[in-house]
Amino acid sequence: MTAGRRLAAATASLAVLLLAVTGCSAAGSSSATASPTSSATGRATGTITVFAAASLTSTFTALGAEFEKANPGSAVTFSFAGSSDLVTQLTAGAPADVFASADEATMKKAVSAGVTAGDPVDFATNVLAIAVPKGNPAHIGGFADLSKPGVATVVCAPQVPCGAATAKVEAATGTTLAPVSEESSVTDVLGKVIAGEADAGIVYATDVRGAGDAVGSVPFPEAKGVVNTYPIAAVGQGANTAGGKAFLAFVTGPAGQRVLRAAGFGAP
Repeated sequence: MTAGRRLAAATASLAVLLLAVTGCSAAGSSSATASPTSSATGRATGTITVFAAASLTSTFTALGAEFEKANPGSAVTFSFAGSSDLVTQLTAGAPADVFASADEATMKKAVSAGVTAGDPVDFATNVLAIAVPKGNPAHIGGFADLSKPGVATVVCAPQVPCGAATAKVEAATGTTLAPVSEESSVTDVLGKVIAGEADAGIVYATDVRGAGDAVGSVPFPEAKGVVNTYPIAAVGQGANTAGGKAFLAFVTGPAGQRVLRAAGFGAP
């Protein structure tokens, strides 16, 4: 081989080597900067843990399914309970990426405890309603009827948002209730009414609506004076911070608001 041909061959080999090194370097750089909770298309991936008020069970379950469909590779897991119980779990170190409360007072406790990451965002409102068994056997006609002798009424415990709202209605109307049971979540109250264990239960209007024909509803005008605002916030002790923020944005965005309005929640 002539000297000229040897020089050309060496030059070609060096060019191939440089291309290979450059390609490997680019691939390594891309891998190092990719988020483990974001796909190549920018969608959220991985498991997202959401702590949410019991009154959001049906709505958030539906939203979770829509979110997963819009974000292939994601999985939303929920823990539904009374808002105050959820804050207790979070302050004890329970891992979560998102917290949605049924009132602002309970969310403030979470913020004060330092478990939230970023400012809470209001995303819905709700009002109370009286749930009664089918046929309304106790003939409940309004809030004052719940204080009549012999009427078995079930309410949320005072530390739960629906219980705090009930206490405000009592104070505003001068009505004192003597409940046969105080429950830790609004779904427990509704369950006792559906089971026929109570003549009436104070729940949210959305709970009655979601129960369909299983219960009857007795609206009362005083409920309009006590409106619960629902805030949502990212939680700093979860494993999927990016996914949690993505779910929060989904709830407060057009898709989430559409589902919430359809369920009977009011605008924040």
